[in-house]
Amino acid sequence: MMDISALLTTGSARAIGEAIASGKLTSVDVTQWYLDRIKRHNNGANGLNCVRSVSSLALEEAKQADAELAAGRVRGPLHGVPYLVKDNVFTTDGSFASAGAAALAEFVPPYEATLITRLREAGAVLLGKTNLTEFADFVADIMPSEFSGAGGVVRNPLGRQYGRGQGSSVGSASAVAAGFCAFAIGSETQNSIQAPAVHTSVVGFKPTVGQVSRHGLIPLVPSQDSPGPLARTVDDALMIFQAIAGPDINDTATLADFSGDARKVEDLHGMRIGVPRRFIADNLATHEHQTMFNDLLNTLSRAGAVIVDHCDLPAAEELNAVRSCVFRSEFHESLNVLLARLQPCGMTSMRDIIEWNNARPEAIPYGQSLLEAAVETPGVCSAQYLHDRRHDVALSLYNGILAALEQGCADILLSPMTVAAKCTGKAGVPVVAIPAGADTEGVPFGVTVYGAPGDDLAVLYAAQAIERVIGQRVLPNAWLAE
Repeated sequence: MMDISALLTTGSARAIGEAIASGKLTSVDVTQWYLDRIKRHNNGANGLNCVRSVSSLALEEAKQADAELAAGRVRGPLHGVPYLVKDNVFTTDGSFASAGAAALAEFVPPYEATLITRLREAGAVLLGKTNLTEFADFVADIMPSEFSGAGGVVRNPLGRQYGRGQGSSVGSASAVAAGFCAFAIGSETQNSIQAPAVHTSVVGFKPTVGQVSRHGLIPLVPSQDSPGPLARTVDDALMIFQAIAGPDINDTATLADFSGDARKVEDLHGMRIGVPRRFIADNLATHEHQTMFNDLLNTLSRAGAVIVDHCDLPAAEELNAVRSCVFRSEFHESLNVLLARLQPCGMTSMRDIIEWNNARPEAIPYGQSLLEAAVETPGVCSAQYLHDRRHDVALSLYNGILAALEQGCADILLSPMTVAAKCTGKAGVPVVAIPAGADTEGVPFGVTVYGAPGDDLAVLYAAQAIERVIGQRVLPNAWLAE
């Protein structure tokens, strides 16, 4: 007899979709089960507070999914499968899209994001929105990742805090780990999918910039922003990516040619895995994590992989030290464009939001140093911005990831935790975060797999093979058990 609770809390989205397609479960039953679980465990003094709102249309969408299945129409493996989406993504279910900002807390989007349209076309059921770090963690340089003015504090179901720099898709990661949905959508500019995935012991995938449309997302840094899935397996991440990727005339970055080679691999035999050490893996915080990472490399080697160690980035030292105006310049410019066009909650510019916050200091307990710096930054047409962006790409991509792959004849690169996030973010490359157990203090441990721009499928296939050998999730605290 099927253990429904185990399936819906820890099972894969693919397995949940198969149970719905086979008639063992209905989408309505699964959707209602998740809504009930969110109601029990999200709110209150001990609640996770990872879900900001639930969709009023969720059960209606589930009923439609069941009706289509009964009529013989199967949209694919996500048909009837419920998911949550980060609160910087536009939906037309009547819910707000705040990007975590109190100033935008009641903004109702006038249209839906392309990725939401594609998930609806795939038959997935939208459960609601997840909380995120305010403005994707670009408000104050001391603000912890768990906080937003609109949503409050998100709690990690593993009983740990989301501290500074642990990525803005914390609500989506928390919801997946807690069994509030089959999968969730986050977004990453530099570490906002991979970091919460690692620290919550779930899988996260940030696609190549331009593989998935950003139309209908509140931006941070358009040259680096990329939405992607948080899930419980790499296979799920691959399945979701295939549903949401593709060209979109509303986001011209998606019109580039991403025809990378994608040979599926069944095991690690002969796979060349490059290990960037200098200023990447060498930046690990603890000796225990260094030991854990080296042990994982030995395990991968015994499974047939060829470990290229060291496989350093030629520009690693310079990249580690570089500071640029790209984040500040693009955030100011792109947010101003969106605010001027849509005027959400009466905000027409970033300065309006700063002034609104100044009048309500309780909304910004950590201040707004990054917002204030952004409005004073050089514009995207300035010589400084153009120099800094070219320099970022040269260091992270051409003299970074691509050079390391070529010099080491490596198929992919592998790093512990999220120590490569600065590089992968600036380079705009695909990244998969894989959970790999925990240290003796209970801190979740994981690795990131990454490669060349456009090689998303190859990176995902490699990550699947790696996951089979070293993948190990840490499950939530016992109080979440049904």
